[in-house]
Amino acid sequence: MFIILFASILQTSTGFGFSIVATPFLLMLFEPREAVQINLILSLVISIALIMKIRKDVDMGVLKRFVFGSIAGLPLGISIFLFLDMTLLKFGISILILVLTLLLILRFRINQTGKRDFAVGGFSGALTTSIGMPGPPLLLYFSGTNTTKEKLRGTTLAFYLFVYFVSLGFQVVFAGTSREIWMSSLAGLPLVVIGLILGQLMFTWINQRLFQWLTYVLLLFSGVYLLLQQI
Repeated sequence: MFIILFASILQTSTGFGFSIVATPFLLMLFEPREAVQINLILSLVISIALIMKIRKDVDMGVLKRFVFGSIAGLPLGISIFLFLDMTLLKFGISILILVLTLLLILRFRINQTGKRDFAVGGFSGALTTSIGMPGPPLLLYFSGTNTTKEKLRGTTLAFYLFVYFVSLGFQVVFAGTSREIWMSSLAGLPLVVIGLILGQLMFTWINQRLFQWLTYVLLLFSGVYLLLQQI
């Protein structure tokens, strides 16, 4: 319950963080299928609850490219989840996240382009259906392009509304589901509501610089966790 509350506050206040924080700890309590699906369900609830409030901050052009890119990544991700070695995948992703995060801290920046939007959407979609963590590609990309916190939160939450819904469908159809998954998700809903309220308050207190460093901390956390998990 504490995991869900903390992750909900982060997701609401920053537009990311639920999957990055919740998935590693949920994997300590549940099997991979259960952890990924609980994460998808609760993250979807948060996106639905916030979409009307943050719609003015959504960059529709970037969102559309993310969505079209993810259409190619989503089936690739579920194939990885079902057939490939997850240990090797997580190890490679952890190294990539850590290297790119260090480059961002050292002030490495990139220009945003349409093709890069498509690629990031595809990578994020693949990570959603495979390990339930779409956030790192988006955070790395938006941090590297110096995107404002309002645009980052709005666009990522809108994208999550699509990608989590489709990913949950892929998971249920191809990996199956269980009563435990839905009951655990239902039990977490009151904490999600509290997280929504507290997260909205936090968003008004976080300035752009603090927001940026919070991004780096979460990226380093996800990279280090994935790496240590495989070692």
